[in-house]
Amino acid sequence: MNARTLIKTFAALLSASAICSTALAQDKKPVSWWYENAAPENQQFLKDLLVKPFNEESSDAALSIDFRGAELDKQLRIAMLSGSGPDVVYTAGPSYVASMAQAGQLLPLDDYAAKMGWNDRILPVFLELGKYDGKLYALPKTYETLGLFYNKTLFEKNGWTPPKTIAEFEALAEAMKAKNIVPFGAGNADWRPSNEHYVSIVLNSVAGPDNMYKALKGEIPWTSEPFVKAVDTLNKWWQAGYFGPNYFSLTGEQAFAQIATGAAGMAPTGTWNFTNVPKYFKENNAEPGFVGFPSGKGVAYPIYALGIGSTFSIAAGSKNPDGAAEVVNYVFSDKFYGDMNTVWQGEWNTPLRDLSKVKVGDAVLPLYTETMKNLADSVNKNQYGYTTWTFLPPATDTYLVSGIEELWLGKTTTAEFLTKLDATFQQEKAAGKVPAIPARQ
Repeated sequence: MNARTLIKTFAALLSASAICSTALAQDKKPVSWWYENAAPENQQFLKDLLVKPFNEESSDAALSIDFRGAELDKQLRIAMLSGSGPDVVYTAGPSYVASMAQAGQLLPLDDYAAKMGWNDRILPVFLELGKYDGKLYALPKTYETLGLFYNKTLFEKNGWTPPKTIAEFEALAEAMKAKNIVPFGAGNADWRPSNEHYVSIVLNSVAGPDNMYKALKGEIPWTSEPFVKAVDTLNKWWQAGYFGPNYFSLTGEQAFAQIATGAAGMAPTGTWNFTNVPKYFKENNAEPGFVGFPSGKGVAYPIYALGIGSTFSIAAGSKNPDGAAEVVNYVFSDKFYGDMNTVWQGEWNTPLRDLSKVKVGDAVLPLYTETMKNLADSVNKNQYGYTTWTFLPPATDTYLVSGIEELWLGKTTTAEFLTKLDATFQQEKAAGKVPAIPARQ
């Protein structure tokens, strides 16, 4: 065979190979997933660490992610009603899952859970939270908690220690005010539901998770004395100026940055803010700290209020439910957990039962790893509280966000706020819209 013939033969083989590859790619069934807001670098992380490796490994599914931004929830609701939504349904939490499952828009996942080992791999409480009417409809993308971020450098300079009781917390806040330091780095300019982060904190750390559980189960009303005390406490902090003068004009990130600069003393917020720690603390040569939020009398310390930031489901009308399940299964792998949490902390803490096999990069803040392990341990032991955005039904949660502002601004009273909250909750409970509440040991 001469050189020209050899070249032609080789070219023919390459052409045939390319045709075969194209045919194989075309044989793969598409899996669509609509995602929320994500910064450009985080969109790239999803492409590099999820879409690309999944598509390389899967023999019959091809994943694509469409970034829908702030309009995702609205667009998803409309699409689900018409049966034209994505295969992987990405919701804002369990309360949304209940209404979609009730409407027959989601596929039960029980068979996939058994086949793919999710029942053994995922913390049991999260399997319960994804159930409606006895069937599994959702798994959480991430679970989170609330606590107290603080600037260790600032604390050491002033001889302060992280408070463990509400009394210590309030004394510290007053000491900060005396030094013209805003006690709370807080703001809701970009996300009004930030209001409920603080409501969740007092409901758990002042009223206590046992009372929260009873109210969520309908055993006591939301107008009960423990909740009156909790809401009065929060309102006292607002009126005392702990939130500072710019709460309604600062974004969550701007407010958190004040902790690193020392303009604010503490940030009562969630673990999702770990994504902002490297940027702001490093540039201010400050060391971050994170502890459980202080507890009131009769409430154990610390209480980690359990939250689910978003969930995965599969559309009932999906043309490729097996492929969608394959995607979800990939997200719940040890490798993906390690890869994604190495570059994007706070948003991908999937509820794996065992983190001992997970490997994250050396650059990951040890404080983050320690916090996530503490949270997993508390959930494993059934020692956790309840965030409102995870456990309240939709209308109740929506009112809580606006109603607490009315209280802060003197437009309503604690009694009126809790009365309306309870009435809305009872209506939704009767309609079967309250998310699953796992039994408390």
